[in-house]
Amino acid sequence: MERAYPRLILGCGNFGGIGSAPAFFGQGETREQAFDLMDAARENGITWFDTADAYGGGRSETYIGEWIRSRGPEGLRLTTKTFNPMDEGEDRGLAPTRMRRQIESSLKRLGVEHVDLYLSHDWDPDVPIAEVAGVFDELVAAGKIGAYGLSNVDGVQLREALDVGAFAAVQDSYSLLDREVEEEVLRLCEVRGVWFQVHSPLMGGWLTGKYRRDAPAPEGSRMTLRSGPYEHLRDDRVYDALEELERRGDPTTLALGWLLGDERVSVVLGPRRPEQLRPALDALDNPLPPEERDALAALF
Repeated sequence: MERAYPRLILGCGNFGGIGSAPAFFGQGETREQAFDLMDAARENGITWFDTADAYGGGRSETYIGEWIRSRGPEGLRLTTKTFNPMDEGEDRGLAPTRMRRQIESSLKRLGVEHVDLYLSHDWDPDVPIAEVAGVFDELVAAGKIGAYGLSNVDGVQLREALDVGAFAAVQDSYSLLDREVEEEVLRLCEVRGVWFQVHSPLMGGWLTGKYRRDAPAPEGSRMTLRSGPYEHLRDDRVYDALEELERRGDPTTLALGWLLGDERVSVVLGPRRPEQLRPALDALDNPLPPEERDALAALF
């Protein structure tokens, strides 16, 4: 895979659903809203889109495929992923037969012959990572994928994977409110030449300033739809840090600028409306210098 990575990637996880959760399939962005977001991304120079087979139960890939056929964009690059079930009661994981089946269904929905990057969406303890790498290598050789990688892994898992396969990318959660990858994953990616991508850069909206101390969460927000991964943030120390962040400027732009100040990372954005791309574009134009990054990190 090329080494000149894009710094911003359009995340399409809310197209036709809210991530991979079957309970929300058919919600999220409509086809028309998804088209507006993809149009805005392209107009602003974002040409790498990120999706997964299970996002919206396949709707995300379908919308992207329809947009590609409608717009005929030049230079578009695609990431998709597999692991999660496509609906309630369906299978999941990284069994070789499933991986081969899922890439075929993804290519069909996207309407393309190959994707640039194919990620395992989670770690499968039931399938040896060497076996997973073997299937990925088979798909590269067949021209169905350009490169492959991992998502939602820790340092131990990443080391194991890099020992047996040509994993080219890692996509993990990273933000001012989630710093676990700093312990090992980021350093490993830097040393081994692995492209590190950030998902959840705004931690489910917590770094946008939308959640207030002693105030109900806005209707339709992550905290009203899927609050589980974020419940631990309902803490006075977190609210204190968020309030100080807001005193220093637009919290969204600062949080993204903090990430983009680190040249090792690319950021997968999850805007719900075209105008929500603006903070990321501003942050890319004005990444925070080391001393400002350190000062913000110290708040949390």
